[in-house]
Amino acid sequence: MPARFSINKIYNEDCVEGMGMLPDGMVDLIITDPPFAIDFKAHRSNYNRTQNRVMAGYSEIAASDYSVFTLSWMKQAHRVLKDTGSIFIFSGWNNLKDILFAADEIGFVTVNHIIWKYQFGVVCKRKFVTSHYHCLFLCKNDAKRKFFPDSRYNKNEKTDNGGSRRYQDMEDVWVIKREYWRGDKKTPTKLPAELIKKILAYASEKNDLVLDPFLGSGQVAVVSKEWNRKFTGFEIVKEYYQFAKERLDKNMYRIPDKPEIKQIGIF
Repeated sequence: MPARFSINKIYNEDCVEGMGMLPDGMVDLIITDPPFAIDFKAHRSNYNRTQNRVMAGYSEIAASDYSVFTLSWMKQAHRVLKDTGSIFIFSGWNNLKDILFAADEIGFVTVNHIIWKYQFGVVCKRKFVTSHYHCLFLCKNDAKRKFFPDSRYNKNEKTDNGGSRRYQDMEDVWVIKREYWRGDKKTPTKLPAELIKKILAYASEKNDLVLDPFLGSGQVAVVSKEWNRKFTGFEIVKEYYQFAKERLDKNMYRIPDKPEIKQIGIF
């Protein structure tokens, strides 16, 4: 293993260079939310967010560069992933084709195409509201990949209306609310903890190594640590990296914008 790489540590650097530090077949699970190439603005007042609490510096990718960018990081992700491992990639619809093309080009196997439905999207005047993200569930070896169908519900558990709770939970449309951290520091985008926990439960075990090549706020690493998984990841924006590291070092889920406010979510 390269001397400068350590498990349970995150890095402030480009993920392609960063993943180059990892040996082949080291990672059990990858969960990531790469830039979408939609000219996203960190301080845009989407979802009524308080702009002065949102950290600037979001690193966007030009749409014209997206296919090359996607191939480069997904090749490294494929190399470092174990045959028993899986990767979950979140994407908007705009450049989804580039991720799908890269997956086929590199040799990933598509297991599921999951839809994450959240509570509301951006209102549009001349098209339907987009209120979901795509999540590609891929692997290297479909016969060897880990999957634990009883990890959240057993086959006998019922919903309030008498249906199978496990069947409902394993459907490929996931209705999970976004999180809003009112009064806390935040990056402009993050996956809700419930979403990450669901993936960890179905596709990993205790002490597995979870990688996020695009850490942002460190959400995947923070939740993985809470769930007794090993973690690593990369973030190119220094301010986001420092925020993620603070959360991990302090074992905190949320950090108040003002120090005098009580800290929230210690695990």
